Amino acid sequence: MMLRMMGVLLCAALVACIDVVPQKDFNLEKMAGRWWIVGFATNAHWFVSHKADMKMGTSVMLPTAGGDLDLTYTNLNADGTCWRMTHLAKKTDIPGRFTFTSQRWNNENDMRVVAVQYDDFALIHTIKTKDGVPEVLNKLYSRTPEVSTALQQKFMQFSLDTGIISDNIAILPKNGECTEA
Repeated sequence: MMLRMMGVLLCAALVACIDVVPQKDFNLEKMAGRWWIVGFATNAHWFVSHKADMKMGTSVMLPTAGGDLDLTYTNLNADGTCWRMTHLAKKTDIPGRFTFTSQRWNNENDMRVVAVQYDDFALIHTIKTKDGVPEVLNKLYSRTPEVSTALQQKFMQFSLDTGIISDNIAILPKNGECTEA
């Protein structure tokens, strides 16, 4: 019994350490524009207590002249105010892979665009590290607030494959949209 339990734990650890690579032939310019954040999955402990309150938000991605990616996230709060966050994701030597530091959350981020159809969806895998502790965050982006069941299943399976338990995978409910300031 103990041997079986150790085997399960070892398999879980190996899955969590999979090296996720960006999509081949990544095109930064085609990422430009507004995306809906429709799926969210993470192995972070905070997610359990916040999952029920989370709703769809939007992200605007703007490529810079130097090949980096300006990211702006917005989410409409229940009181009608908007929550906003911005990051400048710096390109790496690998197309589709970016790094940035979040001043808000005080963590280092290694972000990879692992699957994308530029006019439809993007699946982004981020490893967030704070105080030496890594957490996985997967997001499903869509050009519209609606996604197919097949795409939802693809996102869920990818999240499971990267070590996230099914209870920590969410397809977010629709929400209003923040107006531009």
